Amino acid sequence: MKLLLAEDQTMFRTALASLLALEEDIEIVAEVDRGDAIIDAARTAAPDVALLDIELPGGSGIDAIRGLLEELPGCTVVVLTTFGRPGYLRRALEAGARGFLLKDAPVEQLAQQIRTAVAGTVVVDPELAASALSTPQNPLTAREREVLNASGYGATIREVAAQLHLSSSTVRNYLSTAIGKTGARNRVTAARIAENNGWL
Repeated sequence: MKLLLAEDQTMFRTALASLLALEEDIEIVAEVDRGDAIIDAARTAAPDVALLDIELPGGSGIDAIRGLLEELPGCTVVVLTTFGRPGYLRRALEAGARGFLLKDAPVEQLAQQIRTAVAGTVVVDPELAASALSTPQNPLTAREREVLNASGYGATIREVAAQLHLSSSTVRNYLSTAIGKTGARNRVTAARIAENNGWL
């Protein structure tokens, strides 16, 4: 199996690549440390498997899944993350991932789970799967997520509007709806709730 690895922590990426390369049936053909480098690297390396972290500079691994699968529909995507949030799991599987695993598993187990995903079985961390079943679906629309994400770090309404090319009143409306849907008292709390659930 030719494998592409997307991970921004250099030490972890290097160690994981070295350990996976010891498996007889795995060849590391590309390593990237940015989300916006995944698709270009996949075009060049034509991997059978893409092992993606979620939180990467230049765009999340989850956001890259659809574009990657459009370029290489035969590629198996497995998400490997520290962030076991039910919302992330749902988004990854909806985008086409065949696996969602946490970084605390032994590398031998990871290699076997990759093989299982390549064989056509969806592989998900069992505790996370159970948690996802008891967590509500993401109530936010794509635009509400975008506005909430842009405003959650202290940006003003005007700054968010300029960044997203919207009017200030439209931004206020999206924020008001997002606050209501999350049951929060303000946009900062709404962003925190959404992030903790993996909705952003």
